Parts: sequence; C-alpha cells; structure tokens
Amino acid sequence: MTEPIPRHIAVQLAGSELWLLADKALWWPAEQALLIADIHIGKAATYRALGQPVPHGTTASNLQRLDHLLHAFPCRQLIFLGDFLHAAPAKNPATLHALSEWRHQHPDLAITLIRGNHDKRAGDPPASLNIDIVTEPLLLGPFALQHEPHPHPTHHVLAGHLHPAYRLRGRGRQSVRLPCFVLGTQLSLLPAFGSFTGGMAVDIEAEQQVYVVGDGGIWRVGS
Repeated sequence: MTEPIPRHIAVQLAGSELWLLADKALWWPAEQALLIADIHIGKAATYRALGQPVPHGTTASNLQRLDHLLHAFPCRQLIFLGDFLHAAPAKNPATLHALSEWRHQHPDLAITLIRGNHDKRAGDPPASLNIDIVTEPLLLGPFALQHEPHPHPTHHVLAGHLHPAYRLRGRGRQSVRLPCFVLGTQLSLLPAFGSFTGGMAVDIEAEQQVYVVGDGGIWRVGS
C-alpha cells in the first residue's frame, strides 16, 4: 500500500517545535502563529501594467491558499516575513478590493508585516487592512523574524527574501527545481509563498537540512 504524501513535517529548531507545511508556509504551534515569506501580492498586475503577458488570478489564488491554512490550523497571528506587496502598481483598485474583502473575513486575526525590500518600494499597505507593520528583526521567543537572511547575535533567524529552491537530479540530464526550506544552526530560510514568484537555487552547506515541497507534499532531501 502506498504511503500517503506528508502535508507537513514537524522539526525542532532553537528548542521549539515548528511545522514545515507543503503549502510553503510555517506553523509555530506554541505561538499559534502562521509565518509566510514573500507572498508578493500584485506581482502579476505589476507585470501586466508593464505590458507583459502574465496570468490573471494570482492574488485570488494566494488568498485562497491563505484561507485554507487559516482554517486548517488554530492561528492567533499571521506574520509576513516581508514582501507583502510587490510594487506600487499592486495598489490598484482590483487588488486592494480583494485584500479588503479577504481581511473582512478575518477581522480578529492579528497580522504583522516585517517590511521587506519590495515593501519599502511599494509603500505600506492601506491602514484599513489593520496590519501591524514593523522593521526587522521582530524578536519572538528564540527567533529573530526577518526578511533579509542576516545573522542575529542572540536569536535564531527565520527569514525569506531568497526564494530558495533545490535541484533534484535524476538519471542522465533529468532534473527538477523545487521550492524548499533550508534549516541551519543559526539561520533558516522559508520558501516564497507567492504563486508567481520563481525561485533561486541556493548553495547548501553540510550542516543544513533541506526540505523540498511539490505535488502537495513535503519531504527531506537525503533522509
């Protein structure tokens, strides 16, 4: 009988249990916190404004995936590790309306945004979305929650920004590049959550653990 594909994997990091989710997010049970890196709301709309033929519906897809996670896990807080909005053109009426409608469905959810490089260029989300906006690092328990993957002197860093991906190689020239979590001794990376973000192959060091996501599952490379 075929083993079911795992939808999450629980790991120990800095003395805390964290769940790595197949939907490219992280759930922290003790804090009932959902962590999302690099959602890049409005990226497709930004490209279309530049005349590029890119798909529609990515904002709706991203928000639907968020809804699924918020219903699947008991979350008191949602924390974005930077790059919530992709650029200033993301503040178009259609995108802002979709965000407003989504926020009205979760009025009691505490939401925090740690400004990333794209947020600085796009400008803060509208105040009506009731998002607490902070600069990095946000210290919470043993973790420094950041956008940029810079080491912290006292806390284990959880960061985004790099959109990490890992290339799995098969026979011959066959290979596939998949989004991944990269867990280190002092710094760990989350994959980009956004559905139109791409990924960057990262160099993996000997002490790091890599968990790739794809086809609705998650698994450790080399385990």
